[in-house]
Amino acid sequence: MKSMYVLLTLIFINSCQIGSPEPENRSRALWNPSEKFQNKAKAYFASGCFWCVESIFESLKGVEEAFSGYAGGKKKNPTYYQVINGKTGHAETVEVVYDPKIINFEILVKVFFDSHDPTILNQQGPDRGTQYRSVAFYQNEYEKKIIEDYISKLTKAKVYQKKIVTEVKQLSKFYYAENYHQDYEKNNPNDLYILNVSKPRLNKFKAISSKLIKKDQH
Repeated sequence: MKSMYVLLTLIFINSCQIGSPEPENRSRALWNPSEKFQNKAKAYFASGCFWCVESIFESLKGVEEAFSGYAGGKKKNPTYYQVINGKTGHAETVEVVYDPKIINFEILVKVFFDSHDPTILNQQGPDRGTQYRSVAFYQNEYEKKIIEDYISKLTKAKVYQKKIVTEVKQLSKFYYAENYHQDYEKNNPNDLYILNVSKPRLNKFKAISSKLIKKDQH
């Protein structure tokens, strides 16, 4: 009985859901990014817990901001607690705001694949469910081709032993997540999930992509 308790404790400690406050009123909790980002270049990716994904993209040269949110489903204005039940069709997604003069979409796609395992269906690390699935969103045919060409390149090179299961999906709508999810890793450095899952994932990525990392992130 004690061993089962320890196992369940470890599972919850390493869950992306740990640390989140009780459900809030959606209209009050919704994040509203600054107007200065409205006309910027943006890209959208889902690869597990958005706390992890956000911190990875924010570490890159040329990325001005990254926001956590939801995309890929049909439910309008979803809340976090609706998304994590796995019934909305949405995946935890990150909006990457970037400067094309410094970093381009091709590099962002490469970072997306380098920073997670695209062969695992509906799971990254300890987080399981369709809300944690791997999705590379495109906004036009140009972006779609870049994603598909890169997947073909990885497949031909046999980079992975298993088949890549990443969805290549057109972005229809991105919903910003609640306030407390934005910059979660920065604001909660001692959170057990951040210490045991998010930080190690970020550090692993930095080790293989050091040339892309901002100086203050090393």
